[in-house]
Amino acid sequence: MLAVLWDMDGTLVDSEKLWDVSLQALYGRLGGVMTPEVRDSTVGSSSEGLMRIVYSDLGLAQDPVAMEESADWLHDYTGDLFEQGLTWMPGAREMLDALTAAGVPMALVTNTRRGLTERALKSIGSHYFSASVCGDEVENAKPAPDPYLRAARLLGLEPAQCLAVEDSVTGSLAAEAAGCPVLVVPNDVEVPEGPRRHHAVSLTEVDVDALRAIHDRLSTLAGVAGGMGSQSEQ
Repeated sequence: MLAVLWDMDGTLVDSEKLWDVSLQALYGRLGGVMTPEVRDSTVGSSSEGLMRIVYSDLGLAQDPVAMEESADWLHDYTGDLFEQGLTWMPGAREMLDALTAAGVPMALVTNTRRGLTERALKSIGSHYFSASVCGDEVENAKPAPDPYLRAARLLGLEPAQCLAVEDSVTGSLAAEAAGCPVLVVPNDVEVPEGPRRHHAVSLTEVDVDALRAIHDRLSTLAGVAGGMGSQSEQ
């Protein structure tokens, strides 16, 4: 394990509850109410994917201009909530501090837009990360592997040399597709087991040595130690 690649929403900070608020506000603006089932399906989505879900659910014409306007409104609303303060997920800040002290490089890999990510980093602290990749900076956002491939490349590493930490199905699929072993710490949505996945209830259960052991075990089991992450970014 030469680096750790972190998802943001629901993994480092408990921002999914703020997304609950802003998405319900958007639904009210568009004349509907979001059900828990639809909300679950949005977790980990990119901005474009999220708008497709919302507009399909509400039976609205998928007009690109209207969808982009809704996305902009949603991100502005969510950004205002972020700046009121983000709550750390249990053990997340302590793990960032421990990895920094151990000299392990880290990157932030999120489907959230760059503008909103920068507002979140005011609470999280950008100093933890040697690189960051946002959903609007790659051709294909999660669940495609592009964000994780780009993050590893920015660190000068192969994805198989990095441990990804995720809370969602979408993010776990993206990390796996890139070739990263994945530590899954589910938040509100159940994430299935998998050969490249280790599940933990909370980051308080693990330390730096445990992360290294998880990476080594998953790499051996999945046969990725020899460089399965050598795909190039599309």
